Amino acid sequence: MKTDAKTTKKEIIALETSYWEAMKAKDGARTSELSGNVCLVTGAQGVTSIAKSEMGKMTEDGKWTLESYAFDDIAVTTPTPDVAVIAYTVNQKVIMDGKSQNLRAADSSTWICGSDGWECHAHSETFLKEDSKAN
Repeated sequence: MKTDAKTTKKEIIALETSYWEAMKAKDGARTSELSGNVCLVTGAQGVTSIAKSEMGKMTEDGKWTLESYAFDDIAVTTPTPDVAVIAYTVNQKVIMDGKSQNLRAADSSTWICGSDGWECHAHSETFLKEDSKAN
């Protein structure tokens, strides 16, 4: 996907979906391809800086399985033609440590389009309480 002034919300959602599909399939080559040289990740584990070269290994070797996911409340902004930020809530069914869990989180990703196309340079995930709803 090339950058231009007409990058659409639909295109950015497709990139984010592609990343999630790669995680679901444990496709390390694809998560590496979609990641920046360094991707900053924040979440329950704190702040992590993950090199592109390590992203695939983490995807393939992770002690988790993403069984399903669904996005809601999606918002996209493109402050410049080569930068996009997507934020959304996600309901996900995962297996961690052999235990099936249904989780709800608020996520955001920052995508930058460079010479290698669109890449995710930052991702954040905050787990939400079960009774929380977006306004």
